[in-house]
Amino acid sequence: MFRTLVRWLGVREASVGRALIIFLAIGFLSLLAAGYAAYRSTMRNEAHSQAVNHTYEVEIAIDRAGILIEQGETSRRGYLITAQETYRDTYETVAAKIPPALSQIARLTADNPRQQANLTQLTRIFTELKQQRDRTIALVSEGRQAEAHRVFTEETVARRMSNIRKLGTAMGDEERRLLAIRDAEQRESLRTFYATMIVAGVLLLIVAIASLLTVLRYMRDLATSRDVLRDFADSLEELVAERTADLSRANEEIQRFAYIVSHDLRSPLVNVMGFTAELDAATAAITELIDRAEEKAPDIVTEEARLAAREDLPEAIGFIRTSTQKMDRLINAILKLSREGRRLIAPEPLDLNAMVEAIGGSLKHMIDDRGATLSVEGSLPQITSDRLAVEQIFSNLIENAVKYLDPARPGWITVRGKREGARVTYEIEDNGRGIAPRDHQRVFDLFRRSGHQDQPGEGIGLAHVRALAYRLGGVIDVASDLGKGATFRLTLPLTLADPQDNRS
Repeated sequence: MFRTLVRWLGVREASVGRALIIFLAIGFLSLLAAGYAAYRSTMRNEAHSQAVNHTYEVEIAIDRAGILIEQGETSRRGYLITAQETYRDTYETVAAKIPPALSQIARLTADNPRQQANLTQLTRIFTELKQQRDRTIALVSEGRQAEAHRVFTEETVARRMSNIRKLGTAMGDEERRLLAIRDAEQRESLRTFYATMIVAGVLLLIVAIASLLTVLRYMRDLATSRDVLRDFADSLEELVAERTADLSRANEEIQRFAYIVSHDLRSPLVNVMGFTAELDAATAAITELIDRAEEKAPDIVTEEARLAAREDLPEAIGFIRTSTQKMDRLINAILKLSREGRRLIAPEPLDLNAMVEAIGGSLKHMIDDRGATLSVEGSLPQITSDRLAVEQIFSNLIENAVKYLDPARPGWITVRGKREGARVTYEIEDNGRGIAPRDHQRVFDLFRRSGHQDQPGEGIGLAHVRALAYRLGGVIDVASDLGKGATFRLTLPLTLADPQDNRS
């Protein structure tokens, strides 16, 4: 039931997480849409403002050109009537300002074909008008005022000025027409912006409500599951205590079994070793007999007997002795593990820097012989644990790192550590031969070894390390690739509980 509840909570949490992610994505997209709409509206407002300013500039330029043309006509007529130089000077000043005013209109309306056509017509009419003005001004200046009046009366000035005024009005109307179109586009843009903002606001409101309802429902589910978990928690300590006691009893039984089996195996092994010694002595006697027989009666000694006495028997006895020695070492290893399991753990504060330094000193000859270096990276976190067990763990790991360095390159071993909450992780890294990924777990098995075996050992070191780590409440694993070194990670509790406290 507990696993079912945990599985249900996991599924529920995953579904709530997916729903919240979807809601957040919708809200984020809504904000993006609102931001984009605001950006587009701002750009359109800016463009509209520029267009309005441009329209006003064109209208002002048109009005200014029209006023200058009117002023020029007024000052010319004043000069024709009075022949006073003041009117002439005014006319010349105004006449000089008209071409720049027309050029300004041309520049401002360069992108409008209609205005350009109107301006071309305006320029042509003004050019004709200016020629007549200059002619009458010249006649008055020569004292031929009567002739100037006659020319003024005959010319079509009224029609030209009327056309100029009509063109000015048409150009102004054209700008106001463009302004009306731009105002309509601006209003449409604002409507689109407001619609987008409303849709985005509605979506955000829906997302907020849906998220709130989802969270509230999830909170209710959590409250329900918390009540259920509280019921489990009431009996959890008792259950854990029972299971721990069962595991302890099972562990003790396994240790006693290993101890008994080791002792039972040692008795026949001693017999085998004793009889092997007797066979070795008998083989020497048989060999001596064969030698004497060959000297006195070589015909009675067969080739099979000679080979059996001198080669087969010594070789077989050698194999038996090698196997019994290996079996003796294995039995001793099992006894060592069983004794270690029965040893009482005694936690105490440990200085890991000093411990690693001492281990390095004990292995200095081996390290120097391989041209390697052992270093500690930073300051190792201090823990409270069993000194002998921790020393054995670090000694095994560092000694293995030294033994399996790659002779083709300078070797190094680095020890580092870091605290993670109530636990500490130590790493022993080297640049040695490395371990194949398929062997990462089997190297911790009893009597199992990995890779080319050119170093002495029975395959119990890492198994012993793992057993000690488990007993100290920790775990150990390895990360490695062939030819790239290995990193053993040991995780231990910051403070190991004293088993005496638990028994009391």
